[in-house]
Amino acid sequence: MHRSAPRLSRLLACAAVPVMLVAVGCSSDSGSGSDGKKDEGSSSGSPSAEPSASAVAPAKFSDLPDPCSSVAKKTVENLVPDAKKKNGTAGRSNDLSIRGNCSWNGLDDKGVDGSQYRWLDVGFTRFDSDQALGSGAERATADYTKQVARAKVAEGAKKIAAEPATGLGEGATVVTYALKQTDEDFEHATVVARTGNVVVTLTYNGAGYAGAKTPSASDISKGALKAAKEAIAAVEAKAGSGATTPPAKDGDKAGDDAKKDDKKSDA
Repeated sequence: MHRSAPRLSRLLACAAVPVMLVAVGCSSDSGSGSDGKKDEGSSSGSPSAEPSASAVAPAKFSDLPDPCSSVAKKTVENLVPDAKKKNGTAGRSNDLSIRGNCSWNGLDDKGVDGSQYRWLDVGFTRFDSDQALGSGAERATADYTKQVARAKVAEGAKKIAAEPATGLGEGATVVTYALKQTDEDFEHATVVARTGNVVVTLTYNGAGYAGAKTPSASDISKGALKAAKEAIAAVEAKAGSGATTPPAKDGDKAGDDAKKDDKKSDA
């Protein structure tokens, strides 16, 4: 009996060794697995860089031509016989690189056959690109739509008609109507066209006085389209088709000047 007791103790001690080794091994494996999951989770959770906002397209034209030189002198002589000022009358503008216009008017006296009156006006409005307001072309398109709508609602106008005009910039509309002015019947034609970031608005009208015949709507419309084509060509030649301006950074000078001039025109 005394010999069996020490032997039993040794057997129990030897049996306990594998259990301890297994426990240690499991503890080690679980620790390495936990660290692996932490590393994996930290790498996949890193934030990705967000793409920066895209810049608006630069404006196509950075300048405007002289409105009074945008229509050929020969064309002015044909459309406005006996014009008071052959070189036209320039309108007021805060910045001629953004907005400008010029007009001609004249009365061709035919004696006992009456007189023919004509009036021609050409105007330019240029829009710069702005990160907040959009590209110059987008802003010009919006203004083009507004100008066409305005021409269609002239007070007292009759027989209003509007149709697209081909071969004039990137979009054009001619609006025609009849209007009673100074007790005479006037025929009007307004051409609104857009090329790049510039809107061209040209108005031509006429009437017969002292018994003279009222000009036809067709003749007034043709004259307006001819002058508008020359005005658009002047914009593209002056600014150059490759000229660009970067988006405005410090405010919108074009928009501010355009709004100021609009208020003056309305007044």
